[in-house]
Amino acid sequence: MSGAYQVPVASPELKYPRILLKISGEALAGDKGFGLDFDTVNRFAGEMRAIVAMGASVGLVIGGGNIVRGSQLSKMGMDRVAADYMGMLGTVINALAMQDVLERSGIDTRVMTAIRMEELAEPYIRRRALRHFEKGRTVIFAAGTGNPYFSTDTAAVLRAIQIKAAVIIKATGVDGIYDADPRKNPGAKMYETLGYRDVIGGELGVMDQTAITLCKENSLPLIVLNMHTPGAIAAALRGERVGTLVT
Repeated sequence: MSGAYQVPVASPELKYPRILLKISGEALAGDKGFGLDFDTVNRFAGEMRAIVAMGASVGLVIGGGNIVRGSQLSKMGMDRVAADYMGMLGTVINALAMQDVLERSGIDTRVMTAIRMEELAEPYIRRRALRHFEKGRTVIFAAGTGNPYFSTDTAAVLRAIQIKAAVIIKATGVDGIYDADPRKNPGAKMYETLGYRDVIGGELGVMDQTAITLCKENSLPLIVLNMHTPGAIAAALRGERVGTLVT
């Protein structure tokens, strides 16, 4: 990239100037169910390009379920700690792939990992991450929290709090939070708004309890929306009613 990088100026329309975006690894697999579907990844990169052009600071956490899911391996008899570390490495693979696609789309990107692997990415250091945002870079946080027994949802909320994100957006394959699985129950009702207590008490399954509790204790708003709906993330950043808002 030639010339000095120009930091995008945040649009006055933005309700949330800095966000943490969480997507599942399975979402990147598309209909394949495993690995990476680059049509899906490129579509998502287009959405990212639109919100970065609006001047939003974006942190990104990607799950690793399209490659390996530690909780499933542990149920099959593998040591839970080893299985979880394998899952963390899966998130690094996804982060590196996403970085390549985003940078080919013209988005200045850094990958930061909770497990040190300097040949591939920067170690996560909070002040360095904040400096990347000041320079207009998108930061992908990989390897979860670096500890077993913690999900990438919990890692996403933790990073959101650390980088002072105004909101955490969980981009899923459905339009929001429902009272039942809409893919199995066509009559499922979608909620427009919920309280943290409703999510915790109702065991709605949008995030694990640790992640939701962290959101509640730090008054961090959560928006759940459909990553496959064009323009949904940009609309949410403008404060439009998209998906389900949890406060």
